[in-house]
Amino acid sequence: MNFLNQLLRGIAFIPALVQGIEELFGNKSGSEKKDAAISFLETALGMADAISQRDIVDPEKFKEGISQIIDGVVECLNASSWANPAPAPTKPSA
Repeated sequence: MNFLNQLLRGIAFIPALVQGIEELFGNKSGSEKKDAAISFLETALGMADAISQRDIVDPEKFKEGISQIIDGVVECLNASSWANPAPAPTKPSA
């Protein structure tokens, strides 16, 4: 599979990854959770192989780009009902 296809599949996986990291590391800081997500994604994408095969020529910029994608996903999730569930309807007093 070429690296672009693998990258796009990895990006599509980020919302589920962020949610899973939040469930596993909910009591950790945001930066610790982000580091865990980046580490997992680097492994899933086979980043070490991609660097050695020269599919990734600037690993730091690549990591920065992945970091920005994760930030965007977190921002979207935090603005959604995922982070702010609707309050349960209250029963009228009798």
